[in-house]
Amino acid sequence: MNQQTVYSSRASTLEVNKMLKNTYMLLSMTLAFSALCAGLAMALNISPLMSLGLSIGGLILLFVTLRKAEGASGIFWIFAFTGMQGASLGYILNHYLALANGPSLIMQALGLTSAIFVGLSFYALTTKKDFSFLRGFLFAGLIVMIVAGVVNIFLGNSMLFMVTNAGIALLMTGFILFDTSRIVNGGETNYIRATISLYLDFLNLFIALLNLLGANRD
Repeated sequence: MNQQTVYSSRASTLEVNKMLKNTYMLLSMTLAFSALCAGLAMALNISPLMSLGLSIGGLILLFVTLRKAEGASGIFWIFAFTGMQGASLGYILNHYLALANGPSLIMQALGLTSAIFVGLSFYALTTKKDFSFLRGFLFAGLIVMIVAGVVNIFLGNSMLFMVTNAGIALLMTGFILFDTSRIVNGGETNYIRATISLYLDFLNLFIALLNLLGANRD
């Protein structure tokens, strides 16, 4: 191995380490801000219609944030997006909070989500395995889950609801491995986009687990 290759390898390692540091720092900040906005929305006791409006607004801000990710304003937009997403959870969190052992239920879902996220992230970071082969399966599965969720809005079938949330939870575990490996192996070099991916993995896993844990008590 010549000297140029050694320098190149060291530079690459430093870039990846810097990327990981920035990504996880921003991820922790956006999750905390999202939780704060969720708490505010709960205190305001937002309606289902308001929750839906915030979700749609968050989707719009997601596309804006992705477009602005390379610029200096990207930080502002990612906090706007994650704040609105957090606020949109106000209604569903109040719904489960009103159930028997509601606070315990929410904490169980949050704890389980955190444990799964940290465990899978640690595995992807330490093994540096390339999970890009999951791309086709994950995106195909995501489309199926979205279609199933939309269909169940009209059907209101409890079994389909459970299956859909179980499928989403399984998909998010795959996305955590996939998105983390992209950062480690240089597939994603923008820490704002990387943060968005991991944030959505965490958020969707939390919601799916909360729905599954709360289904029998609802």
